[in-house]
Amino acid sequence: MLFRSVALAGVVAAIAVATAAGATAHSNKASSIKSGGTLNVGWEQSFGFTDNMDPTGEYLGDAFGILDNLLVRTLVGYTHDANGPGNAIVADIATSVPKPTNGGLTYTFKIKQGVKFSPPVNRQVTSADFVTAMEREANPKDGAEYAFYYNVIKGWDAYSKGKAKSISGITTPDASTIVFNLTAPTGDFLKRMAMPAAGPMPAEVTKCFEGQPGKYSADLISTAGYMIKGIDAVDISSCANIKPAAGYDGQTILDVVRNPNYSQSTDPTRKNYVDEVKFMVNASNVDIYNKIEGGQLDMATSSIPPAVLKKYATSSSLKQYFHQNSGDRTWYITMNLTQPPFDDIHVRRAMNYIIDKDALRQGWGGPTVGDIAHHIVPDALFGGALASYNPYKTPGDHGSAALAMKAMQGSKYSTGNSGMCDAAACKNVLLVSDTRGVDPGMVATIEQDAKKIGITFKVRQINGAYPTIQTPSKNIPISERPGWGKDYADALTFFTPLFDSRTIIANGNTNYSLVGVTPAQCKALKIGGNCVGVPNIDSHLDKCSVLIDPARSTCYENLDKDIMTNVVPWVPWMWSKVTRITSSNVTHYQFDQFATTPAYAMISVK
Repeated sequence: MLFRSVALAGVVAAIAVATAAGATAHSNKASSIKSGGTLNVGWEQSFGFTDNMDPTGEYLGDAFGILDNLLVRTLVGYTHDANGPGNAIVADIATSVPKPTNGGLTYTFKIKQGVKFSPPVNRQVTSADFVTAMEREANPKDGAEYAFYYNVIKGWDAYSKGKAKSISGITTPDASTIVFNLTAPTGDFLKRMAMPAAGPMPAEVTKCFEGQPGKYSADLISTAGYMIKGIDAVDISSCANIKPAAGYDGQTILDVVRNPNYSQSTDPTRKNYVDEVKFMVNASNVDIYNKIEGGQLDMATSSIPPAVLKKYATSSSLKQYFHQNSGDRTWYITMNLTQPPFDDIHVRRAMNYIIDKDALRQGWGGPTVGDIAHHIVPDALFGGALASYNPYKTPGDHGSAALAMKAMQGSKYSTGNSGMCDAAACKNVLLVSDTRGVDPGMVATIEQDAKKIGITFKVRQINGAYPTIQTPSKNIPISERPGWGKDYADALTFFTPLFDSRTIIANGNTNYSLVGVTPAQCKALKIGGNCVGVPNIDSHLDKCSVLIDPARSTCYENLDKDIMTNVVPWVPWMWSKVTRITSSNVTHYQFDQFATTPAYAMISVK
């Protein structure tokens, strides 16, 4: 899933943090947990949602945390806890976690009674509401960004292509039963059904937003403990009467309040301590953290100013408000395999050798905020099996001009094997950057390093750069913006959305490097550049996806190595930790490992 920065805004020396990763609560005593009050969350610059928070298409990690904790329940879900327990599947709207039948091809879910939609729908959730959600996910006109996870459902592709009026593999014997029939055994299917897009949706509202990606979010009908403020005043008697709920404008504020139709007795995981959660956009991260220290805000989704990080990490009186957890995410520089000079593997390998990864990390705060990345998937997801694998090793991770120039030899863009990228295609290459506090320093490092091997850039800064780099027809050669975290605790969730050629779409595309793209796809998607002979790993992906551990993990480990040596779409540079600072108003803090965000439903305030 996509991620925003929750780290630093400038260059600081590495800080030795005494706080152990996973130490997440101010107090674990029951007496410290209070019900009531408002949790105020600052959000730097813009929400940056990829689909305006519409569950059908939203793919930002921080949005997953909001949807999963506060607004959307699914058939099965997570415990909203940290570490291993936070990745365990539990029943949510389903009465129990089903075991597959029919040789692993069939999953049957029974729906609890008492699970209702928020106002203004005000009715019991039924099996038909899950069909509505899945049909929206399958309809390419509704903006789905991870529909590929569900194409194992029988009849999915036929419906998606308009060749069928329903998804044949989904049946509803009655209002409280839904059955999924798959085309092949899929060991992680339950985890796929725990993603927000699979939560129930009322057709009487969603029908008004067909073919309008991102529009449903303003009138999202909740099934969890909270709802968008003002949704109860929205008139759904006809599509013409529907107006956006007052609590969410998509730009500056998201305000959620208690859902009066929610039944705590049906929900085994969410505690819903506070009465209200306000997410407020603020352009200044300095102002955000001043307000957190002053108690006007309680936490933030924001880059952290260096002085603030140092103060909270080292002050004995403030460490209780400093929280770090495993991010299960990789930050990387993406290179487009169709765009010169990155259509040449020699150039891509040289970029991996030349970039000073440690300098990039220092710009975010040094070792405090993450570990240097040497390959695609964070070591934690492989249990450390690739801990010693470092195909582009340089002294101190500072980059090496000598190794980069050697890698460049043989490139069609290097005259006479000089080791320099000296063709015209190497000059003024478009680099898309965001406008976060960390971005200027990152861009300066990348420009300085790439120049050593002859590559220069024309930088375009965009506030909220994801939509631009997610549009293949924009032909973006390189970007420093991307970060990717697991969609759930399986390596497949890195490889399929990021490198499967069958996931490449016109808008909301996450295979930024266009790995495996074909000339036919380029023509259909209006992609310029060199679309001939682009490396394709689809067969390797298919081989791994049907396996179970330990063979599954071994297969993905080998795929990681193959990508880093024979495809080279990225310069991975950091596996990050998630750092959050809370105010003294917060009496209990908890981390959600699934979304790698605060577990908003489990946080209490004074």
